[in-house]
Amino acid sequence: MGGMGGMPGMGGPFGGMGGMHGGPMGGHTGPAKDKPITKQLACTLEELYNGSVRKMKITRTLFDAQGRASKTEEEILEVNVKPGWKKGTKVTFPNKGDERPGRVPADMVFIIEEKPHPRFQREGDNLVIHKRVSLAEALCGIEFQVQTLDNRILNISTKDEVITLHTNKTVRGEGMPISKSPGSKGNLVIKFDVVFPRQLSSSQKEQLRSLLPH
Repeated sequence: MGGMGGMPGMGGPFGGMGGMHGGPMGGHTGPAKDKPITKQLACTLEELYNGSVRKMKITRTLFDAQGRASKTEEEILEVNVKPGWKKGTKVTFPNKGDERPGRVPADMVFIIEEKPHPRFQREGDNLVIHKRVSLAEALCGIEFQVQTLDNRILNISTKDEVITLHTNKTVRGEGMPISKSPGSKGNLVIKFDVVFPRQLSSSQKEQLRSLLPH
């Protein structure tokens, strides 16, 4: 039958397999990127309630081809703090780190911190305030005002209730803005601290016994 002769392109045991070349698979990875630079950005509760624009000055170093520092640059970055942001929120500015040959500059990351407030405590989306009341105020009721973080005045009354050691009063919709739900707010929670008298006279005790239910 005279031999089958060589089939074109089949040189070697498997003949070249049409374009499979040696070497690593995948594309070019490019220059390495420096690790992110993190900075704390402390905000007041008013800034986190109302929103604000914080201007942050950064300094970055530029290196020449030999890896020597050639000059420094200053830049102002604007951080738009959104109403309702919480502690730990991160704001990233890409490639704002030092410029080194053969490397991608690091990202600049600002991490929101919350400054302590003299009147309010934040619990998630709620605001908590403590109000000291006397025993008489706890039993008979009290009217008082609360100034909000956007300088409004809330009139609060407990005339129709008795305050106990565990009484909390909730004012709905007067807490922190909810950043993921624009237009929505948490609640204001008023926690009462009842101050008992240190001592009572015998006549005061008798009057209380006659007035209070047994």
